[in-house]
Amino acid sequence: MEADIWPLYGLRLATPRLELRLPDDRTLAELARLASGAVHDDSEMPFSVPWTAAPPADRARGCFQHVLSTIADWRPEDWTLSLAVLHRGRVIGRQDLSSTDFAVARETHTGSWLGVEHQGRGFGTEMRAAALHLAFDGLGAHSSLSAAMTDNPRSRRVSEKLGYRPDGLLTASVLGRARTLERLRLDRADWEAHRAVPVETAGLGAAALALFGVRAPGVPDADAAAPDEPPSERTAS
Repeated sequence: MEADIWPLYGLRLATPRLELRLPDDRTLAELARLASGAVHDDSEMPFSVPWTAAPPADRARGCFQHVLSTIADWRPEDWTLSLAVLHRGRVIGRQDLSSTDFAVARETHTGSWLGVEHQGRGFGTEMRAAALHLAFDGLGAHSSLSAAMTDNPRSRRVSEKLGYRPDGLLTASVLGRARTLERLRLDRADWEAHRAVPVETAGLGAAALALFGVRAPGVPDADAAAPDEPPSERTAS
C-alpha cells in the first residue's frame, strides 16, 4: 500500500516476537480469515460488541470492513488504528488503538483479539505493550484505558502485568443480557514503572503524527502566521 498517500501504511511496531502494522490487501484477507475462526470458547462472550456471535463468513467480512472503515473515517479528532499482529510472518490477531480529541485529552483506548490457537503464549501482553509504547512514547499520551468483562480473568491479568489500575465498573447490554465490565486506567508513571517489553517504532514521521493530531517536534503550526505576514494577506484567497 502507498505510504506516501496514507503515511500510516509505513508505521511498524516491533517486539521481540511480533510485528504490528496496518494490513495491506493480502494481510487484511489473512486477518479476515482468522476472524472467521475461533477467537474464544463458544460458551463465552468476552466482547461488549458481540461480533463473534455472527456466522464465520459474516465475521470475516465484518473484520475486513472494520479495518477499511477506520481508514475511510479517520480524522485527527477521532481515530482508530487497527493493526494486524504478525508472528513469524503469520497473522495471529489484531490490536486496536483509538482516541477522540487526542490533541486535547491525550488519552487512548485499546482493544484486541487473538486467534484461539495463538492464545496462552504471552502474545496478548506483548501486542498491547506495543500499542502502549506507540501511545505514550510515540504520541505523548498521558493515559490509556482498557475494559474487560469481570468474568474474563485473562484480560485482567494482561492489564495487571502492564501496570493498569481499576477505574470503575460499566454495564453493557450484550446479546440481551446485562454484563459488567471493569474499566482499567494506565497513567504514564505506571506505564514507565512496568515497561518490560522492548518495542521499536518505525515510520512515525511528521506526516503520520499529524494524522493523530500530534505535531512533530520542531514542526511549526500550519495555522500560525509568519511574524511579518499581514493578516489580510494570510486570509486572502
